[in-house]
Amino acid sequence: MRLAKYLAQAGVASRRAAERIVSAGRVKVNGLIELKPQVSVTIEDIVTLDGERVKLSGFNEYLLLNKPQGYLSTVQDTHDRPTVLDLVKGARSRLFPVGRLDADTSGVLLLTNDGKLAYRLTHPRYGIKKIYLAGVKGIPGVKALDKLIEGVEVDGVLCVPDAVSIVRVEQQEMRARLQITLTEGRKRQVKRMLAAVNHPVFELERISFAGLTAASLARGAYRLLTEKEVEQLYRMVKL
Repeated sequence: MRLAKYLAQAGVASRRAAERIVSAGRVKVNGLIELKPQVSVTIEDIVTLDGERVKLSGFNEYLLLNKPQGYLSTVQDTHDRPTVLDLVKGARSRLFPVGRLDADTSGVLLLTNDGKLAYRLTHPRYGIKKIYLAGVKGIPGVKALDKLIEGVEVDGVLCVPDAVSIVRVEQQEMRARLQITLTEGRKRQVKRMLAAVNHPVFELERISFAGLTAASLARGAYRLLTEKEVEQLYRMVKL
C-alpha cells in the first residue's frame, strides 16, 4: 500500500497529515528517508517516524459484492438464514456490510472492516449517491413521476430523490423499469416511495454506490477494491 495510507492505518495521523509528515522528511523506509507519500510499502518493510518503528496493528479490507437475492445484509442471523458473508470466502478479516440491502434486493454492496469509512459512507451528511433500478407494476405517468420528484413521506419525513427517470416500458406486461438516485438511506425507502405513488416494486437492484458498480461481476461474485477506488471513497467523505 502507499506509505501515507500505511501511516494512516497505523494510527499516526489522517491520510493528508501523513502525506505532510512524509514530505517533511520525518519518515524512513528500511533505514532510508522517504519523501514520497505515494511510494509503495508492505508489512515486511521497516517504517520509522522520527526514529520510532511504526507497525500496523491490523489492516483494512474493502470488497465489492454483486449481491444476489435471498441473502441478508448482516454479519450473522439468529435464524440461520444465509447472509452476504456466506458468499465471501477469501476475506482475511472480519468484514461487515456498509449499509444494507433487503434480502430480495440485489446489486452493489460494499463490505469492509474500516468502521470510520463505513460510518461516513452511510451518513446523510456526506451525500453519497446510491442508484437503483426498480421494476414497478404499472406504467408511471407524468403525475406519478412529478409526485416522486417533489418528494413523498416515509416515516413522517419528506423523501426527495436526486433523480428519477423511466429506463424501459414493458407495455405487454404493464410494467416499467425506473432509475432512482438517492443520497439518503431510510429502511425500504425506494419500495415505500414507489408504493406511495401506486407503483409497487416487484424487483429492485442497486446498480451504483458511491460511483462503484458491479457490472463486471456475476451475481454472488466479489472483488477487492483497488487502492485508487479506496482513496476516492476517502475523498468523498473527507477523510
